[in-house]
Amino acid sequence: MASRQPFTDSDTADEAVRTTCDDASTCKRFATSRGYWSDPYIQYFVRTTGERKAPEINRGYYARVHGMNHLLDAFLRKTDCNCQVVNLGAGLDTTFWRLKGMNMMPKKYFEVDFPMIVARKIHNIKTKPPLSKPLIETHSTDSLLFDGHSLDSDRYCIIGTDLRDLPNLEEKLKKFQMNAELPTLFLSECVLVYMTPQHSNKLVHWVADTFHTAMFVNYEQVNMADRFGQVMVENLLRRQCTLAGVEVCQSLDSQKDRFLSNGWENADALDMMTVYSLLPQDDIARIERLEFLDERELLQQLLQHYCICWASKDKLRLGLSQVAF
Repeated sequence: MASRQPFTDSDTADEAVRTTCDDASTCKRFATSRGYWSDPYIQYFVRTTGERKAPEINRGYYARVHGMNHLLDAFLRKTDCNCQVVNLGAGLDTTFWRLKGMNMMPKKYFEVDFPMIVARKIHNIKTKPPLSKPLIETHSTDSLLFDGHSLDSDRYCIIGTDLRDLPNLEEKLKKFQMNAELPTLFLSECVLVYMTPQHSNKLVHWVADTFHTAMFVNYEQVNMADRFGQVMVENLLRRQCTLAGVEVCQSLDSQKDRFLSNGWENADALDMMTVYSLLPQDDIARIERLEFLDERELLQQLLQHYCICWASKDKLRLGLSQVAF
């Protein structure tokens, strides 16, 4: 009988990272329940709104969701949806269903995450008709192709694998008809920061090497060298959650450099306070009326420690460098 492998520190760290998926989904569920934005699909992944979240957390998630959506939607318009989207570390994200509802779907939408998270998401999709129906409506046959850790249809695919295992990631994407000739957008939210810089550099380089026309949009921490950043790191460490890639999160320049030194032609980055100020101000005024914010300074501190960094390479000359805020 084979002996069971011991549970290692790295297993503990991976499990802690997986719990961040629930944290983010619960925060998004709560914010939508308070009217910050509409997401009719998140209820099928997260049943309850959970405990009350502070107003600055809700506004932070509003900026995160709207900032990422802004760049994604701009990319889809630039390519006339003749493209692919790959959401790395997608968790329980509902973007595919939003795009389907808006009639703005790419040729194919891929999601990648740990097999354990993917198995959960597949179960939700299979057992909740509001999730499965949009997949079937965009599929050429009556049955979807799935096993425990992957689900594939004509327009949507979810894959369970470890992003640090690039050969396995590449093999699975090819198996499910990833087309390297199509313009492709890669999304990641608080994913690369949990990988060592060596692993994230290899991933970013592999994308640039494989896709001649592509964008990469990354949301994660920034300005982490100051006291506020150190407290964030310490709080996560207490939950056995290590920010293995925190050295890349020192500044907006270090965020851009990761892309520029790994095969990307252009890169830009903004902290989330700046993104918040660039979002449509009539809607900002609406959400700021939803809850009283006691300390605006705390919101500023929080948003100044997260950023969106986006990079592009554009062999097809679609004007991807113009996709911005």
